[in-house]
Amino acid sequence: MRPTGGNVSTNGTRTHVLRYRGPGAPLLLVPGITSPAITWGFVAERLAQVFDTFVVDVRGRGLSSSGPGLDYGLDAMADDLSTLIAALKVENVTVLGHSMGARIAIRAAVRDASSMARLVLVDPPVSGPGRRPYPAKLSWYLDSIRLAVEGMDADAMRAFCPTWSEEQLGLRAEWLHTCFEPAIVAAFEGFHTDDIHKDLRQLALPVALMIAGRGGVIEAADEAEIAALNPAIRTTRVSDAGHMIPWDDFDGFFQALDVLLGTSFGRSAA
Repeated sequence: MRPTGGNVSTNGTRTHVLRYRGPGAPLLLVPGITSPAITWGFVAERLAQVFDTFVVDVRGRGLSSSGPGLDYGLDAMADDLSTLIAALKVENVTVLGHSMGARIAIRAAVRDASSMARLVLVDPPVSGPGRRPYPAKLSWYLDSIRLAVEGMDADAMRAFCPTWSEEQLGLRAEWLHTCFEPAIVAAFEGFHTDDIHKDLRQLALPVALMIAGRGGVIEAADEAEIAALNPAIRTTRVSDAGHMIPWDDFDGFFQALDVLLGTSFGRSAA
């Protein structure tokens, strides 16, 4: 499936969006810290079997506004999401956020969930003030970005993502240079300074949480704390996947969505 692309004026910036047209209700996918929208294409194509799917380039990544002078904090990115939903004129949208994208979705929903039907939070970092640090190292991101800026291929990217397919490695190598280093640093620092736990308590719309069984991001104690903060959150684990769940267990990712959303991706793939 070939997506259509477009640029939308949001919150004083340009936001680039890919659309994978599907038959159902709208779904807006918000990627993680160094994932331009195009790198989620293999997931969006399958999502489009059920949903009219949009994938966003978060500011400082892909084809959205970037460069010095922009605010790359969580609040600014959350406001981008809210104004994007308004600009797209979609109602009752499912917002699926991975990692940093899940934190963006949480903050945006606390501020204004009027056009959102539900959130799907995929392995969001639960670090924050006074909490254990996020398990990934900032240097892992920055080293690969600097190599991508110089020019790298799939073979060079394999050192950072050894289990990925050749196509996935090539796409990341092609697009990683669009991740503006100060934006990545700001987001990573925000993992440790922004408190999303207080936001989780305030969420009033339906929320589903997908946890990577081998990611090390959300541990059993974290899952219990989230359940105590907001008992209405539905949770499932993808046992054999690391933090990049669809890359590690593509079918497991969609089977988890079936559990959380009542969809039938697993049956449609059979």
